[in-house]
Amino acid sequence: MSEHDKKLAFKIYLYLGALFITSLVVSNLIFQKFFYWKPFGDVTVFGASLFEVSVGILPYPITFLITDLISEIFGKKKANQVVTAGIFASFFSMGIVFVADAAPALTASPVNNEEFSKVFALSPIAVLASMIAYLLAQYVDIAIYHFWKNFTQGKHLWLRNNFSTFTSQFIDTFTVVCLLCVFKVLPWNLFYGLVVSGFLFKVFIAFLDTPLLYLFVYILRKRFNLKVGEEIQLGV
Repeated sequence: MSEHDKKLAFKIYLYLGALFITSLVVSNLIFQKFFYWKPFGDVTVFGASLFEVSVGILPYPITFLITDLISEIFGKKKANQVVTAGIFASFFSMGIVFVADAAPALTASPVNNEEFSKVFALSPIAVLASMIAYLLAQYVDIAIYHFWKNFTQGKHLWLRNNFSTFTSQFIDTFTVVCLLCVFKVLPWNLFYGLVVSGFLFKVFIAFLDTPLLYLFVYILRKRFNLKVGEEIQLGV
């Protein structure tokens, strides 16, 4: 690979990492708003309405698409590095929010203390639960993705993309709802409904990213003349 191609590949990796970190941080900032989507009408699952979920769930499929793309083109190590950087960025951003919430607002401030706290003063337990669940899910996603990549010798991209995402999304949904119930942020009677509803929504969205993954992988393989299963080595 030429020096020009190496620089271009690193730039693409950098931008993908930036998109991943932005999506992850934003999901933690907006998760307190909930919305509903009812394509099947008023359906309830174990007492919880189907597809009544936090808007914080919307950027999550983007993060799994990006880690799958990085895994396919740049390898397992680079995918794990992006996840680790994303977790660090999330905790750092939460720290900034907590400091900003503690700072007293001026009388003339367009947003007063109460309004700021209501929107941005996130529950430490909710944030911790989300981070633990997400960290576990992303590392599992990458591990399963590469297991199937090695098992199929780089073929059947749709298989590793969906198997890894579905498994990790279930782990993420189950873990975060379980922790929120354990710490009494949510009632236990909504546990099964929220897990099923959240997981089904993520699965539905995840189906949509498979054609996008095929498109991006095709473009990058063609640009860098990569064979099926071949990865770009960026060094450290």
